[in-house]
Order: sequence, then C-alpha cells, then structure tokens
Amino acid sequence: MVSDSGSLRAFRHRNFRIFFAANSISNIGTWAQRVAQDWLVLQLTHSGRDLGLVTGLQFLPSLALSLYGGSLADRFNKRKLLLLTNIGGGLTSLILGTLVISHNVQLWHVYLLALSLGAFGAIDAPVRQAFNSEIVGKSDVANAISLNSANFNAGRLVGPGLSGLLIAWFGTGPSFMLNAASYLFVIAGLLMMKENDLHIEVEPQSKAAIRDALKYIKTRRDIIAVMVTVFFTATFGLNFQIFNALMATTVFNKGAASYGGLGSILAIGSLAGALLSAKLDKRRSPRFIMFFAAAFGSSEIVLSSAPSYANYALLLPVCGMLALTTLIAANSYVQTTTDPEMRGRVMGLYLMVFLGGTPFGSPLLGWLSTQIGIREALAFCGLFTVIPALLGYWRFVKKNPRVK
Repeated sequence: MVSDSGSLRAFRHRNFRIFFAANSISNIGTWAQRVAQDWLVLQLTHSGRDLGLVTGLQFLPSLALSLYGGSLADRFNKRKLLLLTNIGGGLTSLILGTLVISHNVQLWHVYLLALSLGAFGAIDAPVRQAFNSEIVGKSDVANAISLNSANFNAGRLVGPGLSGLLIAWFGTGPSFMLNAASYLFVIAGLLMMKENDLHIEVEPQSKAAIRDALKYIKTRRDIIAVMVTVFFTATFGLNFQIFNALMATTVFNKGAASYGGLGSILAIGSLAGALLSAKLDKRRSPRFIMFFAAAFGSSEIVLSSAPSYANYALLLPVCGMLALTTLIAANSYVQTTTDPEMRGRVMGLYLMVFLGGTPFGSPLLGWLSTQIGIREALAFCGLFTVIPALLGYWRFVKKNPRVK
C-alpha cells in the first residue's frame, strides 16, 4: 500500500498508474527520436547551424500555440484533447520514419515535420500539465509532477542509448518508427482511464479568454519571478541535444553510439534530480528555484572546460540533477499556487516562456558554435543562466520579503 505522505503517493490513483505506465514507453520513443533527428541533420548537412535551426523549428510553435493550448484545456475535456494530440504526433513520426527508410528524406522534410511535431506538442503540453491535477487531485499534484519527470528521465536513460545502437546498426529510420509506435501506448492508456475517478475542481468553461490569464499573472509577482528565471534557464541552459552532439563529434571525435550514450548519462543526474524533488515537494519556492538555476548555470560553465570525453560524461549528471531540480520546482510551484479556473491558461503561458525561447536560443547556439567554438558557446549559455537567476533573486525576492 502506498503511503498517503510518501514520495510515491501519486500511485494511489488508478488513472495515474495507467498513464505513468503508458508514458514510460512513450518517453523512450521520444528520446530515441530526438537523438535520431539530430543525427539525421548532421548526416545531411554536417552543420551545427542547421542542427540549431531544426531544433528551433520544433519549438517555434510553442510561441504561437501554448497559450491557445492552455485556453483549450480550460474549455474542453482534457483527456479527449490529449487523444487528438497524440494521434497527430504519432502520425508525424511515422511519416518521417517512412521517408528515411525509403531513402527519400530531404532536409526540408525534417524541417517541416519537426515544425509539425512541435505544433502538436505545443497544444499537448499545457493540456497535459493541467490534466495532472485532474488525475491525482491538488494535494498530490506536486508529487505527480516529480514522478512524471522521473519517468521522463528514466526514458532518457534508455532512449538515447538505444537510438545510438539502432543508428549504428540500421540508420536513423527505426528510431522514428519506434517513437511512432510508442504513441499507441499513450492513446491506449487514455482510453483505459475512468472518467469518474478524475478530480475535476472546475468544469470546462464556455469562455476562457487569454487576456484574463495575462491580467491574473500581473497580480502574481512570485509567478513572474519564476517565469523569468525559467525563460533564461530553458533558452540558454537546456540545449543538451546540441551541446552533446557537437562536443561528441567536433571536440572528442566520437560516433553515434558515444553521442547517444551521453544522453543516457545525462539522464542519470536528471533522474536523481526528479527523485530528489519527489521528497522535497513541500519546499519549493521562488528562492529555491533561483538558487538552483544559478547553480545549474555554474555547472555548465565548468562542463565547458572538460578536457576529455570521460570528464565531460562524469560532469553531465551533475548538470542534469541541478536542471531538473530547478524545473520541477518551477512547474509544480506555478501549478499548485494558481487558481483552478486559470490553471490551463497559466500553464500555457508558463510553457510558452519555457519553450518559446528555444527557436531563438538554439539557432543562436548553433551559430555561436561555428563562430567561436562549442566550448565557448557552452560557457556563454551557462553564464546567461546564472546572471538572470541572481538578478531575479535580488529584484523579485529581496524586494518582496513576503515571497519565500
């Protein structure tokens, strides 16, 4: 029996157990595709700039659609919306895998399908975040976020390494097919959920204006502080796909398997951060979030000077742990302190901030890596994670003593 106060208490809920199991398969597919997509771009172009561009395109829809997705979450049945987004994402992966296996893939196909996958993801993310509280209820939502993050990073332990092996043996095509198949598990999980067991605090609203969410956010200086920190952390700090690809290939002269292995190594630290967060879900605050963001940026500056592949691999888990501790705390703080009738739209805004900088940050990083080198670009990104976190701490926390 799962304790009512333990770090696994979200598993008391049947719907959470079903969705957790389905996502454990889907997360492996997601990470397998991320590695394969990056490797495919490098095969087609041998360019860090193009690698940054395709990553930017995948996250570009977050700027335009995250807020809209949040509005949909407040207006319609979230489970049915997730069914639609997962069907769309699965079809996108299937098309790209078919093009690769049939030897018909071109760079513009990768760009277009990355943009399409990003569009489905931009709608899916705020709906999925708001759905957490319906699956487990408000009292367990912070714990559910931590466990979901642990699940996501457990997939990261398996997916990149598996994809690296598949690429070495068969090319990138099977990794895309693996991801397409993994969406079927999420769709099945959603269909198996019991609607009567959901914890619905507020019924879907006929109107859910985005401007109301913006007005609400203006009154919440604590959430603004968290979102500013998250923006710089995600835009500059969370570019490990590019960091690892270019460090592995251009600095350490490694191949696909070694590159995929870095993703799994990073996940060790990320998983540790997620599990740690499950135990600290009562201590999350703007001060906590900014401190860990500054520590994460500092760890990337150290990472940029790693003299060898082995040293780089040893430092990666530390970066992953600090990053996940920061982001899980930020996500759960925003969700648990937002009024239920605003939660979908506020999470849409949060995810727009979280993902919206990537279309600019990733191409900038790709360009910087070609101009000044990947080591210097990595140090630059770490610095631009540290400085905003420290300034945010001084500006928002020190000048607002009521904010803990």
